[in-house]
Amino acid sequence: MHRHDAPQHDLVQILDLDEEVLAEHLAAVTGWLPVEKPPAHIVDLGSGTGAGTFALLDRFPGAHVNAVDAAPEHLRRLREKAERRGVGERVRTLGADLDQDWPDLGRPDLVWASASLHHMADPGRALRTVHDLLAPGGLLAVVELAGFPRFLPEYAPEDRPGLEERCHVAGERRHAERLPHRGADWGPMLTAAGFALEGERTLTVSIGASGSEAVGRYALAALRRIRGGVADVLDPEDLAALDRLLDVGGPHSVLRRDDLAVRTERTIWAARRTASGRP
Repeated sequence: MHRHDAPQHDLVQILDLDEEVLAEHLAAVTGWLPVEKPPAHIVDLGSGTGAGTFALLDRFPGAHVNAVDAAPEHLRRLREKAERRGVGERVRTLGADLDQDWPDLGRPDLVWASASLHHMADPGRALRTVHDLLAPGGLLAVVELAGFPRFLPEYAPEDRPGLEERCHVAGERRHAERLPHRGADWGPMLTAAGFALEGERTLTVSIGASGSEAVGRYALAALRRIRGGVADVLDPEDLAALDRLLDVGGPHSVLRRDDLAVRTERTIWAARRTASGRP
């Protein structure tokens, strides 16, 4: 799904950087999945530009993935990356708004939904659809980040300490209105949809910059996205300080900082469609 207020270019960059910067943690998620046998047919719901798709292809080298997203630009980028990586024949891209009509996705062994269900108008309906879609014994993995990643230390920027957290607080108020299912406990919703809940795990993500240019670009793109959602409600001095961080040519640019980190949590729920279709 991935519907946001950020300009499309910034969003594509953020999704690509999710894959690049969080690759190790994504591999830990796919490695934890309690699959009974390696899946041959996988569906990635709300695939974005392919972070989950490629992690799953790496984890399950015999699998093929149907990658579904509402944004043509995301799917174009995913297809380019698949061809460049030599896995184009293992990926099928499908454009669809999953609040409307679902495309024919076959009978998958594994469905992956990362940061996508909370964008849906009726995620309960989507979960029931996935339940009926899965092959008996098939697995659904729901993955959510606990809010948007933090990048700056608490003392930053020096003239407006705590700026990033204030931006997040303002953004969360907006998200609560527009995305009421963000931050939900998906366990009860999964069992209500007929699944047997097989596991839940939370991974802490803490990545220092260590001179990584990618972490700086990730912070820049993310803070730009946040600005687009909170500029009209921020204190004017906070907005000015944020703009100084976003000025790539200025002395206070976030790209010039050597104290950045990526801090968040990723929670995974694994749920199975039992052979009988009942939990």
